[in-house]
Amino acid sequence: MTGAEATLAAFSPTYAQARRKFLQACVAAGLQVDTYPHPLKGREGEDLATDVAYDGPADATRLLMVSSGCHGVEGHCGSGVQVAALQDAAWRRAARDAGVGVFYVHALNPHGFSFGRRVTNENVDLNRNFVDFSQPLPVNTAYAGLHALLLPREWPPTAQNQAELAGWIGTHGVTAYQAAVSAGQYQFADGLFYGGQAPTWSNRTFRQILRKHVGQARRLGWIDLHTGLGPSGVGERIYACKGEDTAAYARANAWWGSPETPVTSIYDGSSTSALLTGLNWNAIYDECPQAEHTAIALEYGTLPILEVTGALRADHWLHKHPEAAAPELADAIRARMLEAFYTDTDAWKKQVVAQARETMQQAVAGLNA
Repeated sequence: MTGAEATLAAFSPTYAQARRKFLQACVAAGLQVDTYPHPLKGREGEDLATDVAYDGPADATRLLMVSSGCHGVEGHCGSGVQVAALQDAAWRRAARDAGVGVFYVHALNPHGFSFGRRVTNENVDLNRNFVDFSQPLPVNTAYAGLHALLLPREWPPTAQNQAELAGWIGTHGVTAYQAAVSAGQYQFADGLFYGGQAPTWSNRTFRQILRKHVGQARRLGWIDLHTGLGPSGVGERIYACKGEDTAAYARANAWWGSPETPVTSIYDGSSTSALLTGLNWNAIYDECPQAEHTAIALEYGTLPILEVTGALRADHWLHKHPEAAAPELADAIRARMLEAFYTDTDAWKKQVVAQARETMQQAVAGLNA
């Protein structure tokens, strides 16, 4: 098998296949896998789990974490990157020679991955779930005004629904619409980008993983793999630490930034992402306070933003009204969700892996500086 063929073969059309390839790649690389079983079964009746593997010196204090599947359906991309990396002997040797350990976290949200949904089994957007639930939760008033339009009683939406939503976008703009819908909301449990009322299984499991496996790290780099925003196949490097952590922002730019591919930020409006709440990197500050933390979300584009939000609306409608959808409509909604977060073409997959390899190499260089 050529290098290009191996890259393409690293990707999978289902969670069950993706997990099998990840575990097989770990075995072939001689790595131990720790498994965190999910309490529910997958769409095919398969076991669900978050699996982790460490590759590197046992005593390494410089660690690169590469994670996939925070937003379940996005795991098709992230898992492919991880499997390709595990099969890349030159990459593994370079990281080891630099004294950097590489820690792979496969399928943070295995339930969403298996069922082709972005959310967890609790209908929670995992990357809005890392808030302090002992404090009053944020209120997204803009989303509240849109909720009924986003999830109408029938699907496809009526002409009136489409006109009203288009009118809102025409008045406020696409950027404001994206911010209202995606920033995170905690009042509508059946709604989009719902952050929950308590930590989810995936949240609790991720924190457990960090405490057990990242406690030795003194310098921690993190690449969290995502899809769904920006131009097709382009991996945006989005700063993924606290806004006030100016030292981390400087390091992120030194590691991953360039005039051609700058590190963007949700805090200054330079990212394709809106300003979000409850992000998963909050767990690093809570569980790994000993580590100097430098992170990006590597966000690969798929479809235009209105098509992506349209797919999410349909998915949530189907979840809310499973009895109302004919089998053909349900299948079409699921297919559109997959397309919104995973572009199943050779060219896209090659772009994804090439850019991921570059960011991982840059992270190793940064950790070794």
